[in-house]
Amino acid sequence: MGPEGFTVNQFLLLADEPLLFHCGFRSTFDEAAAAAARVLRPDRLRWIAFGHLEADETGALHRWLAAAPDSVVLQGEIGCDVTLVDLADRPPRGIGDGVLLDLGGKRIRHLDTPHVPHAWDARVLYEEVTGTLLCGDLFTHPGDGPPLRADDVVERALAADDAFSTTCLTPTTAPTIRRLAELEPRTLALMHGSSYDGDCVEALHALAKGYEQRLLARMP
Repeated sequence: MGPEGFTVNQFLLLADEPLLFHCGFRSTFDEAAAAAARVLRPDRLRWIAFGHLEADETGALHRWLAAAPDSVVLQGEIGCDVTLVDLADRPPRGIGDGVLLDLGGKRIRHLDTPHVPHAWDARVLYEEVTGTLLCGDLFTHPGDGPPLRADDVVERALAADDAFSTTCLTPTTAPTIRRLAELEPRTLALMHGSSYDGDCVEALHALAKGYEQRLLARMP
């Protein structure tokens, strides 16, 4: 999309109970499943998760559920109650804000982030063993860069948001992002763009400040 390109990333957490974060588009399922199979047979998946309901995150949901008969959709209680209890082919498991789930070798903590960056059911997952924050659409930026880099993630994200206006600017936007900084993650795993392994705490605070300034500038 666009001259710079635009990535749609999916993340596979290898554990006793493996977890897939983001299902991808329905049209790209075969390619994604083949890539996953290089390290894990898709039928071994135990959990299927995503940031919020959107085609690039959930388009292939039912294809993954069919490929992994023992898997369960794991999503925040808002997403389950509003959409997934009806949409998913199998009953989803809702998880409360701040709840920790031990996958066996990996530990994920669910954090509700309503409307941050967008959608009522938005959330992130924090993997405690590796210090990885699975950011969903936070820090989205265009470009087909390297999988991981340590420069300019905030500048790229704010520039993209100024162009596309994808983030909800509300009084809770900045505090929600600052709450994520308290986790002190070591890696930011981005759905769109290169993931980041620089100063993640500073990046989250800078992103929060950027949105706070934009909100204040638009207020009467």
